[in-house]
Amino acid sequence: MNRIRTAARSHIDNFMKYRFLLRELVNKNIKLQYRSSVLGIFWTFLQPLLTMIVLAFVFMNVFGKDSSKVVNYPVYLLCGRLLFNFYTTATKRAMTSIRRQSSMIKKVYVPKYIYPLSAVLSSFVTFLISLTVLVVVILFFNLRGMDPISVTWRVVYIIVPILITLVLSLGVGMILATVSVFFKDVENLYDVFCLLLFYLTPIVYHPSRLNFVEGSLQLRILKLNPLYGLVGMFRAAVIWGKDFSHNWDMVLMYYTSIFAVVMLVVGFWLFYRYQDKFILHI
Repeated sequence: MNRIRTAARSHIDNFMKYRFLLRELVNKNIKLQYRSSVLGIFWTFLQPLLTMIVLAFVFMNVFGKDSSKVVNYPVYLLCGRLLFNFYTTATKRAMTSIRRQSSMIKKVYVPKYIYPLSAVLSSFVTFLISLTVLVVVILFFNLRGMDPISVTWRVVYIIVPILITLVLSLGVGMILATVSVFFKDVENLYDVFCLLLFYLTPIVYHPSRLNFVEGSLQLRILKLNPLYGLVGMFRAAVIWGKDFSHNWDMVLMYYTSIFAVVMLVVGFWLFYRYQDKFILHI
């Protein structure tokens, strides 16, 4: 027990020692993202807005007709897209973080986990900024009286799926950062996986459109995707003003939380086990 406490204290002290570097790396990642762009950080607002407009234009007549299922299709679409984009962006940046910082790793000692951690945190900051778009879109529809969204105080519950997604992204990001050092093909494979994940997550469609019987094997497999529950919880708080007190919502919350924590533990364990070999492969 004392050994565990000593190790934990050592890691905490090490993190505190480099916390200022972590902050600088997060700032650097955000600035580099828009360094060559004329519009700069404005793309954080424009990109999700344009994506929502295009997808809504293409799919509204297909997936947005049933108002009993989808109250406001553009807002429904934007909620799912924002959270999904945060996960994919964070994990992809974390995956390439070690290779991108190879010159620094070879010259100066810095705890290597700082790099994927800063990649995820910079994506998280960008995501929080992009939530402004969601607020603007909801206000637009409410002021025009077009499928208004009755936002309640329960909107604060969005912090739950957001934090779970952050933990999940960090865990998966650490796993990918480790594996991609030894197998670079993982980057291409993960692009394909994210495309598959996009269609397995109810972003452009409502789950009822799949016509799966409640409790069926197909639906159970679909719900194993943690983003299925996270996107659902995010929308529940924003669009329908619900908390997670319902039985099935609680099951999803517990499942996604446990899954995210497991990924985090596995990610850090795998990273720490193989980090000393990174220098031989980057």
